[in-house]
Amino acid sequence: MGALGAYSVGALGAYEAYRALFAEVPTPAYLVMEDRLRANLAILKKLQEETGVRVLLAQKAFSMFHFYPLIAQYLSGTAASGLYEARLAHDFMPNRENHVFSPAYRAADMAEIAQIADHVVFNSFSQWEALGRGALAAGCTCGLRINPEHSTQETAIYDPCASGSRLGIRRCDFREELLAGITGLHFHTLCEQGAEPLAETLDAVEEKFGAYLPRMKWINFGGGHHITRKGYDIPLLRQCISRMQEKYGLTVYIEPGEAVALDAGFLVTEVLEIVSADTPVAILDTSAACHMPDVFEMPYRPPLLGAGEAGERAYAYVLAGPTCLAGDTIGTYSFDAPLAIGDRLVFGDMAIYTMVKNNTFNGMPLPAICAAKPGGEVEIVRRFGYEDFRMRLS
Repeated sequence: MGALGAYSVGALGAYEAYRALFAEVPTPAYLVMEDRLRANLAILKKLQEETGVRVLLAQKAFSMFHFYPLIAQYLSGTAASGLYEARLAHDFMPNRENHVFSPAYRAADMAEIAQIADHVVFNSFSQWEALGRGALAAGCTCGLRINPEHSTQETAIYDPCASGSRLGIRRCDFREELLAGITGLHFHTLCEQGAEPLAETLDAVEEKFGAYLPRMKWINFGGGHHITRKGYDIPLLRQCISRMQEKYGLTVYIEPGEAVALDAGFLVTEVLEIVSADTPVAILDTSAACHMPDVFEMPYRPPLLGAGEAGERAYAYVLAGPTCLAGDTIGTYSFDAPLAIGDRLVFGDMAIYTMVKNNTFNGMPLPAICAAKPGGEVEIVRRFGYEDFRMRLS
């Protein structure tokens, strides 16, 4: 760990205020700004206070446990996708709710999960029958994930309601006779969406599963809610929450991941080489394939400080990684001046689905993880080296 200097930040959203900071961190590096994280958390905490909803951090999007003590001051707990995330929350955010959902659990994992989790959600009645009694005996609250079969997005890979989905129990497969011990229902159908698709989905939930809601104590709206994004319809979200509270007397949970750390992080990188091509290629010391895989999976074009779209400014470059993958490109960006070897580039919105997904393909070093305090110093939380690469392979 080390101190890299102080910075002064004006209005939230003023990227220029961070320029001196970006010049000091090692590259490549993820840099998460505490002030931006706090701003998101404050919105979520206000939602909790105004509605009684319980907001959980979805760790699959953001698991930088360095900030878990801070997050615990604002949110009700965490949502985990399995044993290891559940352990992370138990270790670094104790005394907060620990919710776990997996499409399928191993019996050995469930034995440990049941000792550290508060809520366990099952994806099928067969898993509930096989493992649920043990979870109940350990004191866990148990629920079922349902599939309301109402798609609100076009990309099938992100649609849990798409035909053939393995996520959630359809109404035709629901078994009322096996509900003893089940106290809640969970659905997760959204991805980077507003409150309008949630309201639609609640209609489908009530249509298909409304008969069972009076028997429940809680309902979980899942994740994918961009609550902290500018323009999000928070009043409509409040209506969705109160609808379940007032009509059925349910405690409502919601588990955003992206909304917690949206626009709170950056990836600082350096130009290693400029290659001549129809559009010149700037090879960076970061990789889309290794360090920002959502560029391929979403697909996604991350914002870049001080740059424009292709053709918008005078000098255009394809930005690429140094791996052997021919398609390891981040996108085409344009600049007011030519790029040079040694220039630093800074990608925005790099706190979410980056650290949790990165890899060491081609022996690529993992970016350092840094945290910046408001008006204070930057801490290098973790640096990675050869040992981190080697230990994963044999």
